[in-house]
Parts: sequence; C-alpha cells; structure tokens
Amino acid sequence: MTIGIIGGTGWIGAALGRALLATETVEAQDLVILNRSGPREDYFGHKVQWARDCRDLVERSEVVVLSVRPQDWPGLDFAGQGRLVLSVMAGVPIAAIGPRTVRAIPNAAAEIGASYSPWVAGPDVTRQDRARIAAILSAIGREEELTEESQLDLMTAVPGAGPAYPALMAVAIMRYLTDQGLPRSVAEHAAEAVICDAARLLSGRMAEAEAMVQSYVDYAGTTAAGLLEAQRLGFDTALQEGFAAATRKAASLAG
Repeated sequence: MTIGIIGGTGWIGAALGRALLATETVEAQDLVILNRSGPREDYFGHKVQWARDCRDLVERSEVVVLSVRPQDWPGLDFAGQGRLVLSVMAGVPIAAIGPRTVRAIPNAAAEIGASYSPWVAGPDVTRQDRARIAAILSAIGREEELTEESQLDLMTAVPGAGPAYPALMAVAIMRYLTDQGLPRSVAEHAAEAVICDAARLLSGRMAEAEAMVQSYVDYAGTTAAGLLEAQRLGFDTALQEGFAAATRKAASLAG
C-alpha cells in the first residue's frame, strides 16, 4: 500500500514514518510525506516521495495519515476523496474528517516502538481497512481497537500523555533527594531506578498492581510508611483529578 503522512516530520508523524520504513511495512517509494518546511534530501536515510500539498498527497496515497496539531486542523485544506484516513489528532471527531476514518491515540513511546495506540473506526471502515490500520500502528508498538469514539478522550488523557506522569514523579523524587543534600547525579540515578528500572517488574502484570501495593503495606516497613502517608495526603485523588482535567480538555478540543 502507498501511505501518505501529512505532518510527516512532526513528533508522531516522524516516528511513524521512520518505523514504517524500518519494519518494511512500506517501501520508501511508497511513502509520501508532506510538511510545512518542505522536502528534504532524505527521510531517515531513505528517498521517499514529497507532496506539494494535501491534494497532491491524497492523490498519490491509498492510506492518508493526518498527523497535525488539532488547532491546525481548521486551516488544513484537506479532502479525503474516499481514501482510508488514519487521524492521530486529539479532539477532532471522525464526523469532521470523513466516514472512512480511523482515529488513533499513539503516544511519545512511538519513538522507541513502544506506543500503546488505541483506535476507533468510522462507519465506512472495512475489515480490510482495519487490517491495514493494525499493521501501520503495530510498527510503533501495540494497537487495540475500541468500541466508542468517546473513549478516546480518556485514552488521550492517560496513555496519550506518554512519559509525562512518570516524569512528574521523577521530578518529585529528585527534588526530595536533592533537598536532603544528595548530589543531583545521585538523585537522577535513584529516580531512574524507581521510574525506569523497578517499574519493569510491573510489565505484563497490571492485574497484580493492587496486590503488589498491598503486599508492601502488609509488610509494614519503611515503604509502607511512605505509601500510606502519600495516600493519606491524596496521592491517588490528585492523579485522578489530573486525569479528569485532561479528559475534559480532550473533549473540549472537539467543542
């Protein structure tokens, strides 16, 4: 299939384009790129097609990826012309794009092939279209079809945030340790040990997360003291309120 990416040098668009080439999901001559800055000599070491404008890209492509900021959508001169469209724009509904549209919410881990990309299909998306979308999104990680478009606001707020919430916790860890007199480099290593290394014990075991927390509480040691105080001060509530605010913001993007 020929794939065109509008916004192909942006954050998600570039990660997707690079992954499609690296996984050989698409050949370089079958990848069409459009961006605001204009053609480049190569695209991650490949000679791809460069489109003049949206119309040119659509005419050359079987599948069109819309990877632009939602605030740029109203000014985009786009007509799908019956093509299969994959939109990664938060807040822009399928109804505003076209019935043969799939909306997906990848996250920043697409850069390392570890994105979780939930998606919802429009009314004219066929079984073959779904298989194509799954193949495209699998190039950047794990994909999953959802049943309701409204669920994408939740996905935008939580997994769509990528490393933002872990980064926030890392900042809190480093700030606490440096405030206690530890060198910044040591605080960084400690935060990485918690956020990146130890958290790998949860990979594939999310169903056990509550039991893991409870096991630390039951042990009644230093970690239990920290967990209970964090919960008493509203750690869970603060996160849930943050997620709720982000969900409201995602919904507001669509008016």
